[in-house]
Amino acid sequence: MGNSYAGQLKTTRFEEVLHNSIEASLRSNNLVPRPIFSQLYLEAEQQLSSLEAGSRADNEEEEEEEEEEEGSESSSPPVSYQVKPPPEGCCTTDGFCQAGKDLRLVSISNEHIEVPSGFLLVGAKSPNLPDHLLVCAVDKRFLPDDNGRNALLGFSGNCVGCGKKGFCYFTEFSNHINLKLTTQPKKQKHLKYYLVRNAQGALTKGSVICWKGAEFRGRQSSTSTCSSTLFQLPESSGLSGSTSSEPLPPANPSAPAGTQPTAAAVDHIPSTAAFSSAVYNGKESPKQQMMKNNMSALTRPSVLGTLTNSGPPKKRHKGWSPESPSSTETWNLQPNPQASNRIKNDGGSLSSLPHSALVGPASSPMVGSGEPVSVPDNLLKICKAKPVIFKGHGNFPYLCGNINDVIVSPLLYTCYRNSQSLSRAYEQYGASTIQPISEEMQLLLTVYYLVQLAADQVPLIEDLEQIFMRSWRESHLCEIRQYQPAAPQPFPQLPGPIAPVSSAQLPWLAGLAASSCNDSVHIIECSYSLAEGLSEMFKLLMEGKLTKTNYVVIICASRNRAIDSCIVITGKYQARVLSESMLSPSDYQKEVNYQLVTGKVETLGSFFSTLCPEGDIDLLLEKFYQENQGHISSSLSASANKPTAVNGAGTAVCTSYEIERHQIRPFQLAVAQKLLSHICSIADSSTQNLDLGSFEKIDFLICVPPSEVTYQQTLFHLWHSGILLELGLEKEHLTKQRVEQYVMKLDAEAQIKFKIFLQNSMQNPHTLFVLIHDHAHWDLMSAMHSLYPQTELSTGLVDRLLNCREVKEAPNIVTLHVTSFPYALQTQHTHISPYNEIHWPSSYSNGVDLYHENKKYFGLSEFIESTLSGHSIPLLRYDSSFEAMVMALGKRFPRLHSAVIRTFVLIQHYSAAMMAVCGLSQMKNYTSVETLEITQNLINSSRQCPSGHGLMVVLRIPCVPLAAVAYERLYNVRERLALEDNFEIILGNPNSGITIGKHFVEQLKIWQKIEDVDWRPQTYLELEGLPCILIFSGMDPQGESLPRSLRYCDLRLINSSSLVRTSLEQELGLAAYFVSSEIHTEKPVVNDVLESDPEKLSSTDNEDEEIATEGSTSEKRSPMKRERSCSHDSASSSLSSKASTFCTESSPPQALSNSTEETTNNYERQKQKVDKGAQTTISKHLPPVTEQLDMKQNIKSTQVSITSSSSPPFSSSSSSSAPTHNSFILQTSQCSMTKASKQPPIVFLPKLVYDIITSTDSSGLPKSSSLLPYHSVMWASSFRPLMSKMMTCTEQSLYYRQWTVPKPIHMDYNNRNEGRMDTFHPRRLLLSGPPQIGKTGAYLQFLSILSRMLIRLTEVDVYDEEEININIKEESDQYYHQPGDMWPDLETFKKMPFDYTIHDPKYEDASLICSKLQTTDSEDRSVSRRQDDMYTCRQTTRMRLSKYAAYNTYHHCEQCHQYMGFNPRYQIYESTLHAFAFSYSMLGEEIQLHFIIPKSKEHHFVFSQPGRQLESMRLPLVTDKSEDYIKSPTFTPTTGRHEHGLFNLYHAMDGASHLHVLVVKEYEMAIYKKYWPNHIMLVLPSIFNSAGVGAAHFLIKELSYHNLELERNRQEELGIKPQDIWPFIVISDDSCVMWNAVEVDCSGDRRSDYTWTERNVSLKQILQHIEATPNVTHYALIGMRKWSSKTNSAEIKEPFSCCHVHDFIMLNVDLTQNVQYNQNRFTCDDVDFNLRVHSAGLLICRFNHFSVMKKQIAVGGQRSFHIKSKVSDNPVSISPAQYICAPDSKHTFLAAPAQLLLEKYLQYHSHRFFPLSLKNYSHPVLSVDCYLNLGPQIAVCYVSSRPHSLNISSSGLTFSGLLLYLCDSFVVASFLKKFHFLKGATLCVICQDRNSLRQTVVRLELEDEWQFRLRDEFQTANAKEDRPLFFLTGRHI
Repeated sequence: MGNSYAGQLKTTRFEEVLHNSIEASLRSNNLVPRPIFSQLYLEAEQQLSSLEAGSRADNEEEEEEEEEEEGSESSSPPVSYQVKPPPEGCCTTDGFCQAGKDLRLVSISNEHIEVPSGFLLVGAKSPNLPDHLLVCAVDKRFLPDDNGRNALLGFSGNCVGCGKKGFCYFTEFSNHINLKLTTQPKKQKHLKYYLVRNAQGALTKGSVICWKGAEFRGRQSSTSTCSSTLFQLPESSGLSGSTSSEPLPPANPSAPAGTQPTAAAVDHIPSTAAFSSAVYNGKESPKQQMMKNNMSALTRPSVLGTLTNSGPPKKRHKGWSPESPSSTETWNLQPNPQASNRIKNDGGSLSSLPHSALVGPASSPMVGSGEPVSVPDNLLKICKAKPVIFKGHGNFPYLCGNINDVIVSPLLYTCYRNSQSLSRAYEQYGASTIQPISEEMQLLLTVYYLVQLAADQVPLIEDLEQIFMRSWRESHLCEIRQYQPAAPQPFPQLPGPIAPVSSAQLPWLAGLAASSCNDSVHIIECSYSLAEGLSEMFKLLMEGKLTKTNYVVIICASRNRAIDSCIVITGKYQARVLSESMLSPSDYQKEVNYQLVTGKVETLGSFFSTLCPEGDIDLLLEKFYQENQGHISSSLSASANKPTAVNGAGTAVCTSYEIERHQIRPFQLAVAQKLLSHICSIADSSTQNLDLGSFEKIDFLICVPPSEVTYQQTLFHLWHSGILLELGLEKEHLTKQRVEQYVMKLDAEAQIKFKIFLQNSMQNPHTLFVLIHDHAHWDLMSAMHSLYPQTELSTGLVDRLLNCREVKEAPNIVTLHVTSFPYALQTQHTHISPYNEIHWPSSYSNGVDLYHENKKYFGLSEFIESTLSGHSIPLLRYDSSFEAMVMALGKRFPRLHSAVIRTFVLIQHYSAAMMAVCGLSQMKNYTSVETLEITQNLINSSRQCPSGHGLMVVLRIPCVPLAAVAYERLYNVRERLALEDNFEIILGNPNSGITIGKHFVEQLKIWQKIEDVDWRPQTYLELEGLPCILIFSGMDPQGESLPRSLRYCDLRLINSSSLVRTSLEQELGLAAYFVSSEIHTEKPVVNDVLESDPEKLSSTDNEDEEIATEGSTSEKRSPMKRERSCSHDSASSSLSSKASTFCTESSPPQALSNSTEETTNNYERQKQKVDKGAQTTISKHLPPVTEQLDMKQNIKSTQVSITSSSSPPFSSSSSSSAPTHNSFILQTSQCSMTKASKQPPIVFLPKLVYDIITSTDSSGLPKSSSLLPYHSVMWASSFRPLMSKMMTCTEQSLYYRQWTVPKPIHMDYNNRNEGRMDTFHPRRLLLSGPPQIGKTGAYLQFLSILSRMLIRLTEVDVYDEEEININIKEESDQYYHQPGDMWPDLETFKKMPFDYTIHDPKYEDASLICSKLQTTDSEDRSVSRRQDDMYTCRQTTRMRLSKYAAYNTYHHCEQCHQYMGFNPRYQIYESTLHAFAFSYSMLGEEIQLHFIIPKSKEHHFVFSQPGRQLESMRLPLVTDKSEDYIKSPTFTPTTGRHEHGLFNLYHAMDGASHLHVLVVKEYEMAIYKKYWPNHIMLVLPSIFNSAGVGAAHFLIKELSYHNLELERNRQEELGIKPQDIWPFIVISDDSCVMWNAVEVDCSGDRRSDYTWTERNVSLKQILQHIEATPNVTHYALIGMRKWSSKTNSAEIKEPFSCCHVHDFIMLNVDLTQNVQYNQNRFTCDDVDFNLRVHSAGLLICRFNHFSVMKKQIAVGGQRSFHIKSKVSDNPVSISPAQYICAPDSKHTFLAAPAQLLLEKYLQYHSHRFFPLSLKNYSHPVLSVDCYLNLGPQIAVCYVSSRPHSLNISSSGLTFSGLLLYLCDSFVVASFLKKFHFLKGATLCVICQDRNSLRQTVVRLELEDEWQFRLRDEFQTANAKEDRPLFFLTGRHI
């Protein structure tokens, strides 16, 4: 703040404002000067420069030299008073005179005191003895009379102690009696009471001395300055300013012992705990008081305000130094925010406290102190309102007497206290530099806030809190911005900002402020306690002197303690609103009910009847009914009866009727997808809170509030969405009873339905249950608080059911809260993670329409926008005449609740309006223009539509008993007026269904084409088009939707004192509406004027359209832009209201003109005055001129039958002065219902609510958004920033999560864990979106897509391709086995020929392998091959995963938890690394492999005993038989598929014990180990990091043979023969997902007859079946078919084949000892190996009855090899033609293994090497000892060079080429000379280097038959260090 001294004014800004204000007061009588602090703090925030320069009210400057004259009443602040030092040796004890005699009343009350004649005994107050009176004798001439007048100036008094007489100056006298004043002594201040003798003769305190102008004490000097005295007083122990050293207020002697709470309990007593026994007779028990005082240093924020003032007095040069004790240590007392939060009262708006806690002091948790204050009798009768007393700072006196006529509230006290606890957000600045706002400042700002309130405004706590916040921020802006950690100083650091106002200056400044407000704020200053100020206030009230005063501020600023203050609301309107706002909803209902039941409202009724000069309204109605019976009903209900007749006659019927059925809009789909992505992110997180993979289906339960209409509405949506059938929960022919199982009303019967839901969730662990809590803000009562008997049964149900342990812990229940008002679920203790909130998306982003919809949503922001200037249609309005009448009646009937008064007035208005419309024109003086407009449009609407469609008017009456009264009254009036067939009146009670008359039910059935005889509307949506008044009752709307025919939403009766954001927004949410976006509602439209009777008030049908008038027939009509009154008062567009608004300002609104023409002309004249030239062109709104009929046609058209559709689309009012009686000018192209559905409804609000909704705070947000968000939450601190207009929904949520806490009655109250994340429930989501926007449709759509996703999760895409090259198979009639044979017969099988042809569809683009058998018919192969499909996607089909599927890492279920490594016995990741070495001659070196073996799998291995070295992997015996054991170890080579590889074989093996080894590359070891901690890993040596699958197969096979040898040796020692050791291993691909078996039924008559079925079986069953094959060890390779949906009988007729096997094989490592996989290969290595095995004479058997399904996996495997340039990192695609190059050329080298480049090149470009072979299938390429894929257009013939190998007979075959690939020493020249080649055939020799290439040519004598050229040498495009392969090509000579 810049200044270090408390008492000075250093800032020019404050001085300037102060003097300007004083000067303005002095100069002018009529000018109201602006209050000082409103200029300083209530304006918009100043720039930083002005902040630094001014706005500091910390010190005052003018008094340093001037002295105030004694007795003068100056308007300057009080001056510090210097006490004259007492004479030496005299007594200075308080309560004694200087002669040492006791003067205290308690001591000398019974003593005889001589009183000279003309003198009176009076009691003087000493500031140091607040609870004692000192007895003095004073000459009564110097005392005032009863009226406070006629007291002589000066003083004459005697001391009754020592008897000294003749004191002529009160200063002298005060010194003598040791008053020890720090301000100028004044008799008016210190002589307080007359003293009188009671019956016993004892002296007692009598009446208060009535000094003149006590009510203007603010102008007098105070007798006490800062709470720090100049000297350290001897009596005061400790720091003079410290609150903790105050004397304790006297304990209440009569407090019963049982009322004292324990100290621990006090921590948690909120102010609402009026139920608690700790509060006794409006006072806290003594123990509590003591505790409060003891804790004050920590918890009472006002201590800081006190300490702030413990600085120096004004005259700083008189000896005060910064080191003085009063200013040092005290600053170390920081307020503890946590402590103060714990005993915090309920903050929020003035409505946030329940009635029971506040009404009357009997339940007020105030500290009472001092003498009691008596509340006068008949206070309410005289004042016409109960004053509301808000306790402010300090102690509050006891109230006694007529305490029912006052209300005491702690709300302001809470606000003050909260504003002083620095929020954690500001703690970083350090308490020593930045201090909270002082108490004096708080009070002064409060006064200025009250001063600037208008007469019809009510104070809002939120406003005050923001003022405090802004004041604090401005005064500390420099410190906040420039704060740096201060360097250590020799002296303690000074407090930064010293409080700007001292307690001495406070009353004077407050009085100065109040002087400008025309007495609406009145200041009473008192010296000793608030009691005297309250007594004085009551006295003034009783005398009627406060009639113009709305607020009385009572300040007690005494010398050595903190200020006491309270604020009394005496304004009738304000007191009524505030007192009613303190009623809880249930108390409000009880109060109204009580007034209705006890007949208190009858006075209101009798008053109404006196208003009507024609007599009682009921008599008028009866008279009207008798006179018009039988006449009016026929004319008025004609339209209502017409539809049936019209339909029968076949004439025009309104075709615009439609009820919208369930359809998904783009927004809803987007929200559903957002919900789904949140569910997926929960599932994907590492917390494993939701395992989506384990769920097969969806089930759900929707919880709705106990409103019958909402329940039926949800059933309706559910039925029409088709979701139950889609999820498979129900079959066709759905019944309503079945649908009801899925929707639960939260009423008494809910628990039964919920119990069933919970049982289902427990019984079906594989079903995901979604618990949808719709309208989730409705009942958030804690279940613990709902156990009290007085609460309803249904309250607390949400907590009891949805928060029960079963729901929280069930892993298959997801809870989704759905609400339009999520604020109550966004507190510091919420269960919902901020990451699990889904907010409805906005339709626009940066001006781009994100989701194109054909409808525009009208919600709160659009309604508010329509009230801004520049918009032609204000959709929000208020009714000023209604408000005026209510206010007048409120003063007349102070004891009636305003809800009762408002309801009765509005019913009266509606009744009068209905009578006026029906011809009793005199009644329009007894209604308001707005009500008349509503009624007229309602009654006439059905007449404008040929089918009788009309408008809906919603009349919102929250209180159910009042709604019943309103219904009864309006129903009777309607009947008397014979309107019962014209419109319906519906009483909408939340607990019951809809009841409407039979006549209207029939109409609805005709419109909706319903045949069902018993049909009744059950939702408001089904009332589409019904002209009706819906009386909507219930304290809160509960999610009911209203139809599109809603035209008026009359909210004038909502509980406007309940200022809570949720309450206000949900009331306005009733009117939320979708409008077709093609219709631009803001563009004026020419309107039709409805005039049925010249006597009736004229009005338009659609008040928001424009009025078109015609001057003459030839003139073009021109629509006029609508003008509204500036006040936003209703702004209805009935002509009459315009006339009254614009023309007849002085005339009452009842004086309305009766002719259309006159009114229109009035309007037009005024319009021209107001807005010349504002008329717009007609072309936008009217048809071409040719269609505009002249006046004659227009009049003719009005006489056409109502049902005629030939009248023009736009009609105007007639300008003839006498329109035809009963003629209608109609727009028949659209009925009024249709027009209503194209524009949002019009909403009428109470003025108070209208002002709050339409005013904005400094952030630009509507004021309503800064209100307390919900009843059962409170602000965490008053010290919070404003919300910002730019905040997104997410930011708003985070704001509420930081700044609100639940009250104890809130269900989240106990959910706290010091801010740690684990307070959030992992499976809880919150969907929020504006009301009526389509959230139900969105969450139903979410269920649909979630179900589809789960099905998708339980499905996989498996390859589904027919076998290829079937036509090349030998078609022989010979079958070796019977179709039903289970195992092959060895001898038979040996006779079966080997089928060289590849049939696996994955090799569709591979070279055909020729054998002699196929040469004959392979000519046409090129035709059968699908050449065009070679590179297209492979065909897949979607399959549901069976229970025997293999899974990837995303699958989690209870059964396989242990299998996956989540075994409690073993620590996760607990595994050991073991090296395993063996030598292999072909590689020429020892191979070292590493095993990673988890602890849980060590039993599969043998370790050496001393060193735990891995010795071997255990192998079973051939003879072993076990049902639960798979003998063959399974090896799965894998790369790049740590997440997606199907390594979880637990379910596939059906839980059987098996050994499964993952074979991984060294660089991938860590990631595989992370994902599969419980799997055995075989880690390949690092040299194989870039190798292909061939290397893995090679090492698996070699390792397995080596292990077999080790096991044979080990078990031989145990006496087991080597041949008995099981020799098989399984090599499986990592994409094998399921296995199938064909079951053949051969029960037919002939052996060839059989039927077969294929079903999914476990891998265990298949492996055990194969392992049980007779003579199984004689087979080298065993495999199975690849599954295809197109498998035919011919393929499985032979159960076993001798052919190629792929993907999943059982390999006999013993028999294949000498046959190796090629470790260099990347592709086709299995075909190559199959050919080698066959040529070695070994048996390959394929079981055709078994098949394997392979999943399509888009990552890893072959795809993990990317061929890219070695030079640049740019991912440029390189064509296969570039994979080879000439040696020594400058070709770009590639970063890929040479072998891969070779294989890929040959696959795509082998025709360059073998031109003669292209499509020449009868002359294949001879491939020696290997199979390489040369592409699909070249056939190859495989031969083995090994001695004794099986080869095809090549005699008669001529080859078109020869391929020699890395040929070994078995290939010799003589072997090659056996084969014959075509002339020009080509040769390709491939070797490791150029040297071996030449050696091979020489060794094989190739130059004898082949011609070579130098340019025919090539190499793979590898750098030398990457060891390229070299080729040589030649031509056959």
